[in-house]
Amino acid sequence: MIENIRLSFQGIWAHKMRSFLTMLGIIIGIAAIIAIVSTIKGTSEQIKDNLVGSGTNVVKVELYNGDWTYRSGEDSGGNKLPIIDENVKSQILDIDEVTGVASYKVGSMYNGVNYKDTSMNNSTFIGVDEDYFTVMGFSVKKGRLFSEQDRKNHNKFVILDSVAADTLFAGEKQIIGKTIEIKQDAYVVIGVVEQQDSFSPTVENLNDWYTYYYNDVSGKIFVSDDIWPMIFSFDEPYNIVVKPRSTEDMTRAGRKTADLLNEYIGVGSGSSEQEEEESYNSLKYKSEDLLEKAKTLQEISNSTSKQLIWIASISLLVGGIGVMNIMLVSVTERTREIGLKKALGARKKVILAQFLTEAAVLTSLGGLIGVGAGIGLAYLIADVAQVPVAISGAAIVVSVAFSMFIGIVFGFIPSVKAANLNPIDALRYE
Repeated sequence: MIENIRLSFQGIWAHKMRSFLTMLGIIIGIAAIIAIVSTIKGTSEQIKDNLVGSGTNVVKVELYNGDWTYRSGEDSGGNKLPIIDENVKSQILDIDEVTGVASYKVGSMYNGVNYKDTSMNNSTFIGVDEDYFTVMGFSVKKGRLFSEQDRKNHNKFVILDSVAADTLFAGEKQIIGKTIEIKQDAYVVIGVVEQQDSFSPTVENLNDWYTYYYNDVSGKIFVSDDIWPMIFSFDEPYNIVVKPRSTEDMTRAGRKTADLLNEYIGVGSGSSEQEEEESYNSLKYKSEDLLEKAKTLQEISNSTSKQLIWIASISLLVGGIGVMNIMLVSVTERTREIGLKKALGARKKVILAQFLTEAAVLTSLGGLIGVGAGIGLAYLIADVAQVPVAISGAAIVVSVAFSMFIGIVFGFIPSVKAANLNPIDALRYE
């Protein structure tokens, strides 16, 4: 085998231009496939990152009234809001796919948040439990988080995210301990937090901006859920955020958590059976299924890539035909050599193996050159079109193996022809 490979490289080197032109179809086909797979894989990863996030993947499970998220002051189910206590959280933690759980409330305030002459409009308030910042992947940038003593004493403390801090305290270095007004009541800032492993989604139009950034324009104000009633007249339902074991577990973790929470809707509300039935019909916990959205977009992207790969494979077919053609020419040119080998006792399988090896080496070399060209082409496309790229190791291995397979398939007929030559006729061939 090693001798056959050595002879194959000698033959390729002896006819460099002819060999390169023969490999050209293979090179173009492999390069096109590598470039397509790499850009599609990069796009798929970007879709997943944009929708799901990076590093701190969590699933939010929120209470809905019909098709809309439940908000305070609504008539439907107002007295049947489920109570989410430590017992419920413990049951959620028992779900196999869940490693962390926290409860929170969400409210908004168009105005009413002030610091001196600065007002903050369209503020988002989040009432958090003791586990919220850990599960959501927040780190303390300045100050501290809420303590158990803060909760016990119902201290009027708030924590800001970076956007809210910059909005209210633009230009001020020291903001910890400063007092802000919320509905004309004084609250002390004890900390500033930021989310770890944050990512920058690709924003190409106004809809993308609304999806990723609109809700964070004025930032978030975090308060302890113990003092939530001091700020809002109506109580908000508890929502849940769970941290799955892996990104792949997001969908199952969200669905199982929502199913568990839906069992508590209306329980212990003192309502009649009819009212309880109505509450089940109108109120329901639902989990956001960003992973499914990402998968849907990735499937669309992958179906497009498959079509492009089939088109690129045509050049591999053309390259294979070129290999068959050049091998037939090689057999004709080396007829006397074949005859001499057979006259000296070389068997058919030896001749067959030699020419099959030569065809496989020729296409494998073309495949390796095509891989290099494909990687370069992928990065060129990424640079020109401003799209992400992710080189697929599996695609490289499969491409090289497939190019070798093409050499064996299309080199088989010429190899059989060479092996079946009559040694006497071959020696007489001019």
